[in-house]
Amino acid sequence: MLNEFKQFAMRGNVVDMAVGIIIGAAFGKIVSSLVADVIMPPIGMIMGNVDFSDLAIALGEGEGAASINYGVFINTVLDFVIVAFAIFLLIRGLNSMKKKEEAKPKEPPKPSAEETLLTEIRDLLAKQ
Repeated sequence: MLNEFKQFAMRGNVVDMAVGIIIGAAFGKIVSSLVADVIMPPIGMIMGNVDFSDLAIALGEGEGAASINYGVFINTVLDFVIVAFAIFLLIRGLNSMKKKEEAKPKEPPKPSAEETLLTEIRDLLAKQ
């Protein structure tokens, strides 16, 4: 059973998927920081010094009251849009490279030495 698990874990697809998940998680952190620390502060300043992460609707009174944190939701939506757009650009680039590969005219395979020799013999016999 241990060997079977080792074979499963060392498959190319599993390793590639693990690398993708790790890179994706790191990319998500970068995008979250971009939104929270770079994009939202100027937008908040334009809107009158609003900090989006503090925007909430209190559902009760007092310190422990529940609240709807719609500012954090706005940040999360922006995170998603940026990640989705980056993935769109990546897939679009891959598809265009794939189309270029398909568009290249493929050369017909060159005849083997035997075929070339047989063709020459045929041509010589046809001349006689």
